[in-house]
Amino acid sequence: MTATPVTTARAARPAPGEPLRVTWVQPEDLLGHELRQAAEDGRDAAAVARRWRAAGGAPAPGRAGASPGPGDPALRALARELLDELAALPCPSAADEPTELAEIQAACPPRPAAAATRRGGTVPTARLEAAWLGRAAGCLLGKPVEKLPLSGIRGLARSTGNWPLASYFTGIGLDPAVAARHPWNRRSRATSLAEHIDGMPEDDDLNFPLLGLLLLERHGPGFRTGDVARLWLDELPAGRTFTAERVAYRNLLDGVEPPHTARHRNPFREWIGALIRADVHGWTHPGDPAAAAAQAWRDAALSHTANGVYGAMFAAGALAEAAGGTADVHGALRAGLAVIPPRSRLARAVRFAVAAARDEPTGTPEGFGAVVDRLHAAYGRHHWVHAVPNAALLAAALTHADGDFTGSICRAVSGGWDTDSNGATAGSLAGLLAGSPAALPERWTRPLRNRLATSVAGLDGVGFDTLAARTAALVVPTPTDRRPDAS
Repeated sequence: MTATPVTTARAARPAPGEPLRVTWVQPEDLLGHELRQAAEDGRDAAAVARRWRAAGGAPAPGRAGASPGPGDPALRALARELLDELAALPCPSAADEPTELAEIQAACPPRPAAAATRRGGTVPTARLEAAWLGRAAGCLLGKPVEKLPLSGIRGLARSTGNWPLASYFTGIGLDPAVAARHPWNRRSRATSLAEHIDGMPEDDDLNFPLLGLLLLERHGPGFRTGDVARLWLDELPAGRTFTAERVAYRNLLDGVEPPHTARHRNPFREWIGALIRADVHGWTHPGDPAAAAAQAWRDAALSHTANGVYGAMFAAGALAEAAGGTADVHGALRAGLAVIPPRSRLARAVRFAVAAARDEPTGTPEGFGAVVDRLHAAYGRHHWVHAVPNAALLAAALTHADGDFTGSICRAVSGGWDTDSNGATAGSLAGLLAGSPAALPERWTRPLRNRLATSVAGLDGVGFDTLAARTAALVVPTPTDRRPDAS
């Protein structure tokens, strides 16, 4: 998901007199997404869907956050009513997909006690800098093609001789006909194509790790979900939120308190937003995936439930295992799976994706295209920002690339869906595994210029080396008598 740079946002403002369409919050747009969510979690919403269609209600916007024109007031009122009716429907998947932390932990098999006692306690600053740089480079790679279909990503890369994907996207040499069929993401084109990169531009996939850093600096690892809410209200501009985070933010302003902020008229509660907030929780718990996942849960619970929460816990667990310094990518992914309910849709999708990646016989970037096609055939019905398909693609990319940095971020982005978010998390984990900035290819890191743009106050222009040092100061030592299944 992408934050809008201020300069680009000004250029994209509607002309005077045009209706203001605020994305991701208008009830008539939310209703269609909630109907899709009901179909995914097994609620019987057929009667509600009939009422909505009979009243003239439209399906959810396809890839955008809002329908083109203003909604009829009566239809908007009906949407609010139906959103509340849908929330009251019994959910058959809830038994296998709890949201409360104690129930999640109870659903997970116990881990061997020795796993967390043989390592942990510190993470070298160089390793954390590689993780920050990796997250930025992977995000930047995916920014120009965010929201594009798989055919568009492949077409743009092939037209410029960059397929299989191996470097930042470029418009140099691009066939005008291909460019017309598959226009770059309009908010990222000016900052994220290879010929324009001058430092890391603002993106929510980096804003949220910055907020995670501030959260731990201010409140420590014992923070509460309410502390996350106050931090957002203090430091995060509302316009830099999207999907579930935007609804949760709006709910806070309406007086809704956590954890109800995640549930109230929030059809995006199982989307990818919580996953992109998990990195700092994983980085600061080396060798202790269970503690990292529990910390990520307290963050995620502000805006997400069930599989949306599991996405954050899975990422935090995998990153914590990698931060410990002894695991390979496959061990990290296993650790991430071990902290989420095994019968959940997200866990099943990750297992399917890992198996698909292992089954691909060539192990080459070209061969990964067949893995991507399998994933899109299995999970293409989901919205492109949903946590389930994106977690699956992330796991497949990391598995197939065997943790190699370039292979991981390029496979993650070339697979479509939420390209910048998947590239960011793949880069974060692969950067940890690489161990230092010097181990990352300079073609990815040099254009970043050790500079990150952000609207988070006091951090605009911050260097990745500075961020690494501040993160290292927050690493939680792993007590030798702590068992990994402790909360």
